[in-house]
Amino acid sequence: HLNVEEFTITGFDHLSHQKLLGILIFFTYFLVLLGSVTNIYIIVSDRRLHTPMYILICNLALADIMFTTSVSTTMISVLLAEVKTISYYSCISHMYIYHLGGIEECLALSLMALDRTVAISSPLRYHSILTNPRIFLLIIASWLIGIGVMGKVAAQADSLPYCQPVIRYVFCDYPAMVRAACVDPEPYWMITIILGIWLLGVQFTFILLSYMKLIYTVLRLPNTGSRVQVFNTCISHIIVVSSYYAPKLVSVLLTRIGVTLSLTERNAILIIATLLPSLINPTVYCLKTKEIRRRLVQMLTRKKIAMKQ
Repeated sequence: HLNVEEFTITGFDHLSHQKLLGILIFFTYFLVLLGSVTNIYIIVSDRRLHTPMYILICNLALADIMFTTSVSTTMISVLLAEVKTISYYSCISHMYIYHLGGIEECLALSLMALDRTVAISSPLRYHSILTNPRIFLLIIASWLIGIGVMGKVAAQADSLPYCQPVIRYVFCDYPAMVRAACVDPEPYWMITIILGIWLLGVQFTFILLSYMKLIYTVLRLPNTGSRVQVFNTCISHIIVVSSYYAPKLVSVLLTRIGVTLSLTERNAILIIATLLPSLINPTVYCLKTKEIRRRLVQMLTRKKIAMKQ
C-alpha cells in the first residue's frame, strides 16, 4: 500500500501516431464544445424556445460538455502536451465528473423519451402535463440522483489501497482506478453491475417501451402524412439514443459471447463511447430541429451582413 500522490497514464504508450490521435481528439472536443454551446446559447437567448423539449435539449448539452471535458482534457494533455501524470485528487475528480456526465446523459435521454411520448400520445394535454416547472423539477431530481450515486462510487474509489501509481487506460474512470489498486477487483465490480443494470437495463428498457408506445400511436394515425410527420419529430432522439447506447451494447455483447478484447481495443471503444455521442447530439439537434436551425441561420446571416458593412 503506497501513499499515491499522482498517477501515470500509460494507455497510449504503445501507439505510434500519438500526435495525430491527439489532434483528432482535440478537433472533436472543439466541435463538441462549439455545437453544445451554440445550442445552449440559441435556446437561452430565444424566449420562444423556453419550452420543455428545448429545455431538455439544453440539459443534454450541459451533460455532453461535462462528460467530454472530463476525459478530453486528460487525453489531450497526454498526447499533445506529453504530460502523462495526473494528481491523485485530480484523477478522482475527473472520474467523478466523467461518470456523473454519463449518468446525466442517460437520464436526459429518458426524460426526452418521456417528452416525445407525451407529445405524440397526448398532444392536447401535452402543455398541461409537461409544464416548464415540472420539467425543471425532473431535471433537478436527475442531477441529485446522479450526484448521490457518484458520491458513493467516488468514496469507494478513494478508500482503495493503491500499490502502483499507473493507470493502464487512457483516462481516469472507476474501472481503471480499481485495476490500479492492490486489491482483488472482483468484489468492487458489484457497484458497476448495479449501475449497468440501472442504465442499460432499466433506462434503456424505458426508452424502448416509450417507442413501442409511439409506434402503436403512429400505426393508428389516419394517413401517411401524419405518420411521416411524427417520425420526423422522433428521428433526432432515435439517432441520439443509438449513438449513446450502441458502443456500450456492443462492448457488453462482445464480452458476453466470450470475445476477449485487447487493451487497445478496450481503449478504442472507450474513446468512441465518450466522444461520439457528445459530437452527434448537438449536430443532430442543430440540423434536424427546425427552430434551432432557423435561429442559427439567422445568426450567421446577420453576422455575414455585419461583416460586409
